[in-house]
Amino acid sequence: MAVDLSPQSGSWFVVKIGGELIGPGKLRGVAEGVRALREAGARVVIVHGGGPQANALTRRLGLEPRQVAGRRITDEATLQVVKQALAGEAGVDLAACMRAEGVPVIALTGVSGGLVEAEKRPPRRIPGGPDEPVDLGFVGDVTKVNASLLELLVDAGYVPAIASLGGDEKGGVWNVNADTFARSIAAALGASALLLVSNVPGVLRDPADPQTRIPRITPAEADRLIAEGVITGGMIAKVQEALEGVRLGIRAVHVCGAGAGELLSEIREPGSAGTVFVAD
Repeated sequence: MAVDLSPQSGSWFVVKIGGELIGPGKLRGVAEGVRALREAGARVVIVHGGGPQANALTRRLGLEPRQVAGRRITDEATLQVVKQALAGEAGVDLAACMRAEGVPVIALTGVSGGLVEAEKRPPRRIPGGPDEPVDLGFVGDVTKVNASLLELLVDAGYVPAIASLGGDEKGGVWNVNADTFARSIAAALGASALLLVSNVPGVLRDPADPQTRIPRITPAEADRLIAEGVITGGMIAKVQEALEGVRLGIRAVHVCGAGAGELLSEIREPGSAGTVFVAD
């Protein structure tokens, strides 16, 4: 599926950046793609996680990170860590790295200005986890996105870079899975593409071999790959979020790497540099 990059299109693109990519020199390929999209007249929003930063800070504080099938369990102490790691270290470092590459990023969180509202996620069974429902603690589900605020920032010439924390009217703060957060924003904007950028070039049959990348996945194929143990761990959650994005009407959802040219190649020719998720 070709993606319109003409200056008249005004298309929205949401780029989710994993915390493992936030560091000096690691974002050059992503910045290249973001610059090219903006030059073509597209409107870009960045969402970022901060898992590695949160894990490192958790351990420095004498705590131990807890996850179930790639989903972080966020108790009260962990929520404080996540706020410091995402809204602090990861957000500031991402803004600094992108500024060095010529991208005018404004770092903020979903709590800012009621940008992303969230509510507590009720206990539920997690695919790839135990059979019984799991309470993830201070983890939220997105209930509303303030798209007009994003339009205001982008029309003013900036690229919002949003840490995946949501808020509620009572002053609560909720940790939201960054892929879920990005998918919700992309759906609210009617985005042409959601790109989940990480340190792997897509979904791989063999995690140790980039040549085993799967170019295209449908919901039925995803179920089979999970059942066969090809898709495991944190990739299960990423795949599920990608497919949910397709169901919600995002034209294309991609998992791709952050190397030079990868972002634009994947947009122009889906499946050429990553994995594209499509309906059956």
